[in-house]
Amino acid sequence: MATKTLETLFHDTLRDIYYAERKILKSLPKMQRAAQSDELKAAFQKHKEQTEGQIERLQQVFEIIGKPARGKTCDAIEGILAEGEEIMDEYKDSPALDAGLLAAAQAVEHYEITRYGTLKRWATVLKLDDAAKLLDETLQEEARTDEDLTAIADATVNAEALEGAE
Repeated sequence: MATKTLETLFHDTLRDIYYAERKILKSLPKMQRAAQSDELKAAFQKHKEQTEGQIERLQQVFEIIGKPARGKTCDAIEGILAEGEEIMDEYKDSPALDAGLLAAAQAVEHYEITRYGTLKRWATVLKLDDAAKLLDETLQEEARTDEDLTAIADATVNAEALEGAE
Protein backbone atom coordinates (compact mmCIF):
# COMPACT_ATOMS: atom_id res chain seq x y z
CA MET A 1 0.00 0.00 0.00
CA ALA A 2 1.36 3.40 -0.99
CA THR A 3 2.34 5.82 1.73
CA LYS A 4 -0.24 8.52 2.28
CA THR A 5 1.41 11.93 2.01
CA LEU A 6 0.30 15.53 2.31
CA GLU A 7 0.19 15.60 -1.50
CA THR A 8 -2.23 12.65 -1.43
CA LEU A 9 -4.34 14.33 1.23
CA PHE A 10 -4.34 17.59 -0.76
CA HIS A 11 -5.53 15.74 -3.87
CA ASP A 12 -8.23 13.83 -1.94
CA THR A 13 -9.50 17.03 -0.34
CA LEU A 14 -9.44 18.80 -3.69
CA ARG A 15 -11.58 15.99 -5.13
CA ASP A 16 -13.93 16.35 -2.15
CA ILE A 17 -14.51 20.09 -2.63
CA TYR A 18 -14.79 19.67 -6.40
CA TYR A 19 -17.63 17.20 -5.85
CA ALA A 20 -19.17 19.53 -3.25
CA GLU A 21 -19.07 22.57 -5.54
CA ARG A 22 -20.75 20.66 -8.35
CA LYS A 23 -23.49 19.47 -5.98
CA ILE A 24 -23.94 23.01 -4.65
CA LEU A 25 -24.22 24.32 -8.21
CA LYS A 26 -27.10 21.90 -8.83
CA SER A 27 -28.90 22.80 -5.59
CA LEU A 28 -28.73 26.62 -5.84
CA PRO A 29 -31.48 27.02 -8.48
CA LYS A 30 -33.88 25.03 -6.27
CA MET A 31 -33.01 27.20 -3.26
CA GLN A 32 -33.47 30.31 -5.39
CA ARG A 33 -36.93 29.16 -6.50
CA ALA A 34 -37.91 28.33 -2.92
CA ALA A 35 -36.81 31.70 -1.49
CA GLN A 36 -39.52 34.26 -0.84
CA SER A 37 -37.32 37.37 -0.58
CA ASP A 38 -36.14 38.95 -3.81
CA GLU A 39 -32.88 39.86 -2.09
CA LEU A 40 -32.29 36.23 -1.10
CA LYS A 41 -33.22 35.02 -4.60
CA ALA A 42 -30.63 37.44 -6.01
CA ALA A 43 -28.02 36.22 -3.50
CA PHE A 44 -28.58 32.62 -4.60
CA GLN A 45 -28.24 33.65 -8.26
CA LYS A 46 -24.99 35.49 -7.49
CA HIS A 47 -23.68 32.47 -5.59
CA LYS A 48 -24.53 30.22 -8.54
CA GLU A 49 -22.45 32.43 -10.84
CA GLN A 50 -19.60 32.51 -8.34
CA THR A 51 -19.72 28.73 -7.95
CA GLU A 52 -19.28 28.31 -11.70
CA GLY A 53 -16.08 30.38 -11.45
CA GLN A 54 -14.94 28.45 -8.39
CA ILE A 55 -15.31 25.17 -10.27
CA GLU A 56 -13.17 26.61 -13.08
CA ARG A 57 -10.50 27.62 -10.55
CA LEU A 58 -10.55 24.11 -9.06
CA GLN A 59 -10.04 22.68 -12.54
CA GLN A 60 -6.99 24.93 -12.85
CA VAL A 61 -5.64 23.58 -9.54
CA PHE A 62 -6.08 20.02 -10.83
CA GLU A 63 -4.09 21.04 -13.93
CA ILE A 64 -1.34 22.52 -11.74
CA ILE A 65 -0.92 19.21 -9.88
CA GLY A 66 -1.22 17.19 -13.10
CA LYS A 67 -4.36 15.27 -12.12
CA PRO A 68 -7.74 14.96 -13.84
CA ALA A 69 -10.55 17.08 -12.39
CA ARG A 70 -12.62 14.37 -10.75
CA GLY A 71 -14.75 14.57 -7.67
CA LYS A 72 -15.08 12.11 -4.84
CA THR A 73 -18.33 11.75 -2.92
CA CYS A 74 -18.43 14.26 -0.10
CA ASP A 75 -20.67 12.96 2.67
CA ALA A 76 -20.47 16.28 4.52
CA ILE A 77 -22.00 18.32 1.68
CA GLU A 78 -24.57 15.59 1.05
CA GLY A 79 -25.71 15.99 4.66
CA ILE A 80 -25.70 19.78 4.61
CA LEU A 81 -27.70 19.88 1.37
CA ALA A 82 -30.13 17.26 2.70
CA GLU A 83 -30.79 19.54 5.68
CA GLY A 84 -31.51 22.37 3.24
CA GLU A 85 -33.99 20.13 1.38
CA GLU A 86 -35.64 19.30 4.69
CA ILE A 87 -36.04 23.01 5.49
CA MET A 88 -37.57 23.65 2.05
CA ASP A 89 -40.07 20.84 2.63
CA GLU A 90 -40.93 21.53 6.27
CA TYR A 91 -41.08 25.34 6.07
CA LYS A 92 -42.64 25.79 2.62
CA ASP A 93 -45.01 28.79 2.64
CA SER A 94 -43.84 29.65 6.17
CA PRO A 95 -42.56 33.09 7.21
CA ALA A 96 -39.48 31.28 8.58
CA LEU A 97 -38.59 29.64 5.23
CA ASP A 98 -36.09 32.31 4.16
CA ALA A 99 -34.42 32.29 7.57
CA GLY A 100 -34.03 28.53 7.26
CA LEU A 101 -32.71 28.81 3.69
CA LEU A 102 -30.19 31.41 4.83
CA ALA A 103 -29.04 29.14 7.65
CA ALA A 104 -28.65 26.24 5.20
CA ALA A 105 -26.72 28.45 2.77
CA GLN A 106 -24.42 29.61 5.55
CA ALA A 107 -23.77 26.01 6.60
CA VAL A 108 -22.62 25.42 3.02
CA GLU A 109 -20.45 28.56 3.11
CA HIS A 110 -18.83 27.60 6.40
CA TYR A 111 -18.01 24.14 5.08
CA GLU A 112 -16.48 25.67 1.95
CA ILE A 113 -14.49 28.18 4.01
CA THR A 114 -12.94 25.38 6.09
CA ARG A 115 -12.07 23.35 3.01
CA TYR A 116 -10.57 26.24 1.05
CA GLY A 117 -8.66 27.52 4.07
CA THR A 118 -7.10 24.11 4.59
CA LEU A 119 -6.34 23.58 0.90
CA LYS A 120 -4.72 27.01 0.66
CA ARG A 121 -2.44 26.26 3.64
CA TRP A 122 -1.49 22.87 2.24
CA ALA A 123 -0.82 24.36 -1.20
CA THR A 124 1.50 26.87 0.45
CA VAL A 125 3.33 24.12 2.37
CA LEU A 126 3.60 22.06 -0.83
CA LYS A 127 5.03 25.13 -2.62
CA LEU A 128 2.11 25.19 -5.07
CA ASP A 129 2.02 28.98 -5.11
CA ASP A 130 -0.26 29.31 -8.15
CA ALA A 131 -2.70 26.85 -6.62
CA ALA A 132 -2.58 28.70 -3.30
CA LYS A 133 -3.49 31.97 -5.08
CA LEU A 134 -6.46 30.35 -6.83
CA LEU A 135 -7.66 28.74 -3.61
CA ASP A 136 -7.25 32.02 -1.72
CA GLU A 137 -9.33 33.84 -4.33
CA THR A 138 -12.16 31.37 -3.74
CA LEU A 139 -11.67 31.50 0.03
CA GLN A 140 -12.07 35.29 0.01
CA GLU A 141 -15.14 35.01 -2.22
CA GLU A 142 -16.73 32.47 0.13
CA ALA A 143 -16.07 34.71 3.14
CA ARG A 144 -17.71 37.67 1.35
CA THR A 145 -20.73 35.52 0.45
CA ASP A 146 -21.07 34.51 4.10
CA GLU A 147 -20.94 38.18 5.14
CA ASP A 148 -23.52 39.08 2.48
CA LEU A 149 -25.86 36.36 3.74
CA THR A 150 -25.47 37.60 7.31
CA ALA A 151 -26.33 41.12 6.15
CA ILE A 152 -29.50 39.88 4.43
CA ALA A 153 -30.47 37.92 7.55
CA ASP A 154 -29.89 40.92 9.80
CA ALA A 155 -31.53 43.48 7.49
CA THR A 156 -34.79 41.70 6.74
CA VAL A 157 -35.13 37.94 6.76
CA ASN A 158 -34.85 37.19 10.48
CA ALA A 159 -37.20 40.03 11.41
CA GLU A 160 -39.74 38.91 8.82
CA ALA A 161 -39.57 35.36 10.19
CA LEU A 162 -40.18 36.70 13.69
CA GLU A 163 -43.06 38.95 12.61
CA GLY A 164 -44.70 36.06 10.84
CA ALA A 165 -44.79 34.16 14.12
CA GLU A 166 -46.60 36.92 15.96
